[in-house]
Amino acid sequence: MVGGGQLARMTHQAAIALGQTLRVLAVHADESAAQVTPDVVLGHHTDYDALRRVADGATALTFDHEHVPTELLEKLVADGVAVYPPPEALVHAQDKLVMRRRLAALGAPVPRFSEVTSADGAAAFATEVGGPVVIKTVRGGYDGRGVTMADSPDEAREIVGRYLADGVPVMVEEKVAMRRELAALVARSPFGQGAAWPVVETVQEDGICVTVIAPAPSLGDLGTAATELALGLASELGVVGVLAVELFETEDGSLLVNELAMRPHNSGHWTMDGARTSQFEQHIRAVLDYPLGDTSPLTPYTVMGNVIGAAVFPEMSIDERIHHLCARMPDAKVHLYGKEERPGRKIGHVNIVGDDWESLRERAERAAHWLSHAEWTDGWDPHA
Repeated sequence: MVGGGQLARMTHQAAIALGQTLRVLAVHADESAAQVTPDVVLGHHTDYDALRRVADGATALTFDHEHVPTELLEKLVADGVAVYPPPEALVHAQDKLVMRRRLAALGAPVPRFSEVTSADGAAAFATEVGGPVVIKTVRGGYDGRGVTMADSPDEAREIVGRYLADGVPVMVEEKVAMRRELAALVARSPFGQGAAWPVVETVQEDGICVTVIAPAPSLGDLGTAATELALGLASELGVVGVLAVELFETEDGSLLVNELAMRPHNSGHWTMDGARTSQFEQHIRAVLDYPLGDTSPLTPYTVMGNVIGAAVFPEMSIDERIHHLCARMPDAKVHLYGKEERPGRKIGHVNIVGDDWESLRERAERAAHWLSHAEWTDGWDPHA
């Protein structure tokens, strides 16, 4: 697996049960996955020699991020490496403009968008849309990075002008009037078998996912439509492995595709405790062309709360915070990533399962806040 982050770490945990060894390409020896797997190659994902070292003798090469240059992946394939997802699929998760154009050609629902090569072009698009627009870097960007809102044509002109002056390609699209954000998580094997988990609701703050509710409440037939859309895209694009299709549910009750991710995804962390087959086990099954696992939920609802580094570093150690959480919420399942705490950084997540999604959401968000800040949002005193 290229990348030594938390996705590789949790994929390694799933690999153990299947009798597999996961070799990881990490930049540093203390990265999340490098801490737990004995087979680590140190190097950068833009270094072809490092990619060859991690692929040497492996059954398949896969990813915990999408940032490997496409031309290097094509060279690996030409050298006989089984790359999953293949580069012709992965490029749609690497390049937002390529993705938008391909999805539009397939007839998939997407926001109105345009490539921009000049600041005036961005202003003209904003004028045509007649409302706020979203300016995105074509490549890179995650958790809200590389995404900027513009409320007027003049503001769009100014923002795009800065990007282009720095040599950063950007695109622009309409800001969608939405009811909520959803994610459809599916998997596909080289054989062509597909599998789908229930569609979830994702809650974002400052561009970062903070909560996932699985399944999304009150979804009705829209859930079936989202699942069919995601499975269709996995097949059309030739995806192998897990595919996350991030969606907008618009105010008029329709769906629009926001982003694609071709790897295990934050919206699927709930599957570790709430589904018969986790997204991490499924990803391994898919890239090894095993029959895919049962994706049915184990409980009516699972709610995941992301543990995100606080602006002010808590004096209480993370170990003591876990101690108090386990005492107060013995049913909370904690998954930490072995990461140093930094403001805005995802350092873990908490899953809680049960029957009432509203109470589960309150408890999961309270647990995550406690682990981030060492403060209970309801004022509870663990020492009283």
